[in-house]
Amino acid sequence: MKKLKVVVFLLCVSLLVGCNNTKLSEKTPKEIVEQYLKNYQTLDDKVLSQLDEVVEKEEFTDQQKNDYIELMKRHYQNLKYEIKDDMIDGDKAIVTTSVEVYDYSKELTDADEYLEKNPDKFNNADGEYDVTLFNSYRLDRLKKVEYTVKYTIDFYLSKTSNGWVLDELSDTDESKIHGTYIY
Repeated sequence: MKKLKVVVFLLCVSLLVGCNNTKLSEKTPKEIVEQYLKNYQTLDDKVLSQLDEVVEKEEFTDQQKNDYIELMKRHYQNLKYEIKDDMIDGDKAIVTTSVEVYDYSKELTDADEYLEKNPDKFNNADGEYDVTLFNSYRLDRLKKVEYTVKYTIDFYLSKTSNGWVLDELSDTDESKIHGTYIY
């Protein structure tokens, strides 16, 4: 019995050492991009934290903040993607991905045009422009969006001593993921 314990122990140690010497845990560029997009779909803590930061910068009432957060959670959970191609060239990689998201851009553009043509609709009792009235109008329009749009995004990655790292996305690509890209 003692021999069996020693054999099992040695087998376990050799497996652990073998796994540590291989780079099985290093993710490929494709896997990095998939994880990045899955973080949106699963409402990862980092994604929600960034969403909170964005909401805090807006001139929203508490209710509007909650409405916007729920709107974007729905958006992220319904984000669809498909990896189309991945190309590695030394320490650089490009992962071409198709993403499908709710298309908020049309509603945002239409709301801005409506404000331009009807500024008095968003005045308070004193006759002054009230951004909270306009924000409510825009949020109501965004809540009704059911149509989607597909975009192609090239994700750029760089290889570091810690493995592949996603390069910073352009503002255009971020707005595509958030459904706010105006084309």
